Amino acid sequence: MTAADIQERPQNEELVRVDFDDRVMIITLTRPDALNALCRKLISQLNSALDQAENDTRIGAIVVTGVGKAFAAGADISEMKNLTFAEVAEKDFIQPWERLSRCQKPVIAAVNGYALGGGCEMAMMCDIIYASDQAKFGQPEVTIGTMPGAGGTQRLTALVGKAKAMELCLTGRMITAQEADVMGLVTRVIAGDSLMKETLEIAHKIANFSAPVVRMIKEAVNDVSEIPLVGGIRMERRMFQSTFALDDRKEGMTAFLEKRPAAFKHR
Repeated sequence: MTAADIQERPQNEELVRVDFDDRVMIITLTRPDALNALCRKLISQLNSALDQAENDTRIGAIVVTGVGKAFAAGADISEMKNLTFAEVAEKDFIQPWERLSRCQKPVIAAVNGYALGGGCEMAMMCDIIYASDQAKFGQPEVTIGTMPGAGGTQRLTALVGKAKAMELCLTGRMITAQEADVMGLVTRVIAGDSLMKETLEIAHKIANFSAPVVRMIKEAVNDVSEIPLVGGIRMERRMFQSTFALDDRKEGMTAFLEKRPAAFKHR
């Protein structure tokens, strides 16, 4: 299949499938013929799904995965090849990809195969990364004359340290899930045939905790890299204290003392 074949696909084609499993939304990238390459249309459909999840109080957690051999094997090169600097600067090209990193609800990446370039960056925008034992990660942009543009140099360095991030970005080397685990890039490596089962078990667990408390925890953890430690500790303490205004906090502690499951109302 050529780049032209990919570009001529139907305009209304579904590149992202949305499924629901109780309080979990499952977002699946469905462009296997291009290894789920991240084109503008796919990103637009992904962002629409994220908007839907955030506007639906019934959704407590989100899982993002891909079909076929890839989670996402990078940006769609055929879509970018002829762009000029003026065009990408004027349109702030790739900025819409950041929508995933701003999602207020917990997002788990279930990386089933290749997560390269933009696909690796997309996984790093998620809160938890579970990787199949056959998954591969990398930032190969240098091999095609460019560099990571969706947070690859920044998030990768925060996760694995300067030396490892520098090597991966400067060489374009692809690493296994097992090496990514040792580096601290992924949360856990799971056997491929159990990836979605175990990912959904965790997603359901998170989704059934108090939604406002989960949101506060996510915000507090994310703020670690953005504010000094003293300010972060102070912010965390204030957020902890604010949970005492929640019905869910009282119910959770009461249920613990009564030795019964908590019945959270998400308020």
